[in-house]
Amino acid sequence: MYKIKKSFHLAYGHRLLNYTGKCENLHGHNGVVEVTLAAAELDSRMMVMDFTELGRKMKTWLDDNLDHKMILAKADPLARVLLEQGQACYLTAGSPTAETLARLIYETAESLQLPVRKVAFWETPTSMASYKK
Repeated sequence: MYKIKKSFHLAYGHRLLNYTGKCENLHGHNGVVEVTLAAAELDSRMMVMDFTELGRKMKTWLDDNLDHKMILAKADPLARVLLEQGQACYLTAGSPTAETLARLIYETAESLQLPVRKVAFWETPTSMASYKK
């Protein structure tokens, strides 16, 4: 099995619902996303996928949806207020934890028809959540 991994950086804000502690307040992170692709066979270029193509597809989605956005749960009462004020938000079904974001990005990579095997979401340099099927 061949594997490749590409990293992406993003800045975002969020807060957690149904949580007691610092993260119940609005705050920001400089996160790192690692997308791992895998293939049993290499393509005609002897690649799992061209890093440039992977970068273009994932970075475009990350930039359009998560980078420099406030990521909030749809049920968060602040979401409506911020959207009404013209603030860029991305709304998640549940609380926007690192685990939620890792799965969201994994499923997005799948929808982009990438041979994704794992997504790691580094919320801080020492705190990471990952998702794989």
